[in-house]
Amino acid sequence: MGAAIDNTLLDTLRGIVGPAGLLAGDELRARQKPQQLHAYALVRPASTAEVSAVLAACHAAGVAVVPQGGLTGLVHGADAQAHEVILSLERMNRLEPVDITQRVLVAEAGVILEQAQAAAEAAGLLFPVDLGARGSATLGGMVATNAGGNSVIRYGMMRNNVHGLEVVLADGTVLSSMNQLLKNNSGYDLKHLFIGSEGTLGVVTRVVLRLCEAPAGRCTALLALSDFDAVGKLLRRLDHAMAGTLSAFEVMWQDFYQVVTTPPAQARPPLPQDHAFYVLVEASGSSTDQADRFAQILSDAMEHGLVADATIAQSERECQALWALRDDVRQLGRFGPLAAYDISLRLADTATYVETVRTSIQARWPDAQLRAFGHLGDGNVHVAVHVPDMNTADRAELDGLVYTPLQALNGAVSAEHGIGIEKKAWLGLSRTPAELALMLLLKQSLDPKGVLNPGRVVDSRL
Repeated sequence: MGAAIDNTLLDTLRGIVGPAGLLAGDELRARQKPQQLHAYALVRPASTAEVSAVLAACHAAGVAVVPQGGLTGLVHGADAQAHEVILSLERMNRLEPVDITQRVLVAEAGVILEQAQAAAEAAGLLFPVDLGARGSATLGGMVATNAGGNSVIRYGMMRNNVHGLEVVLADGTVLSSMNQLLKNNSGYDLKHLFIGSEGTLGVVTRVVLRLCEAPAGRCTALLALSDFDAVGKLLRRLDHAMAGTLSAFEVMWQDFYQVVTTPPAQARPPLPQDHAFYVLVEASGSSTDQADRFAQILSDAMEHGLVADATIAQSERECQALWALRDDVRQLGRFGPLAAYDISLRLADTATYVETVRTSIQARWPDAQLRAFGHLGDGNVHVAVHVPDMNTADRAELDGLVYTPLQALNGAVSAEHGIGIEKKAWLGLSRTPAELALMLLLKQSLDPKGVLNPGRVVDSRL
């Protein structure tokens, strides 16, 4: 727990960011954001210099600071407590002009993903990391959590699409590593310390994004499969046949598909609901005959018995409608509160794992419901579980049923959402004692007072 906060510190912070840059009391509660309701104050710096001064002041006072971005995280990594000050990057939302020749975009951490994507598109380029929360997720938060999303199979996660960073350390030191080069092997690549660190080692203030040439078009299809064995075979076949243009391979279990295509959901089933699995496939490229080739590849897969049924989007509207099925996860909430998990494991282990977990959960709670879906092209499956009248003890038991089997499978308790507070107790299932010790050493080295997002990912002390 951090030190107590007094008015002297608040006056100092207000002097740094100005009256509009600090919210406390009723002004903060009026925002009605759950992650902010209990905090002592919220500071909104407008520049890296202000971030540095804020962190230096809090560090000197021994007061805990919780960095916040778009608040789209799912592991409570940005939930602030009463003894903590929120550092929000929302006012740092400036974009520099796109460098078309170098194919980079420099942006402040508070820029919304959708804005960065639009800037890249206006320049005829593409920023390929894409999420369902594109309208609210910020670049700084995405860097801090190493966000993944829908196109990892082709473009990788945030780590693969960041050239350089500007970061402010816990004591206010500004580390400028704004590299814009594709190849720079000059010593340690320090940005990787902070990508995925969830704000526990430093606060990202600016980022150099790597852009790609924008594909001339995309082809999208929804495929129905009879069994999971066909999923892996189909993935390899399509990836080979599409010669590097496969950009999405999303799998929906039957029960998930039924929920998102049955009223009150707005969508209607483009394919019958009686198949075991549904795969949303997308290829993006520049070939003028891409659509014909895409259709032929899918036809060949059907002839080889891998695909039972298929529908190919014939327009951008139809393409968006197919993606809307996969993204309509809010439908799962209509049965009651959900426990949401995102895990990663070998594709060959995925079906058995899901059914093992489903069986163990329903043996414990017969009325429980489990639905699975995810980015199986990159090994990421989302598991959503509803346990009626679940209490705190039930949730702890449920976590154990979901996470414990991953250890024997060498799986990961977090594929893309991070660790935060929610998964910290289970991190040892996916990391060795030596790895955990090194994480702790890094934390103690960069934040010896333990004031920067304390209690998230790893503890500041053994």
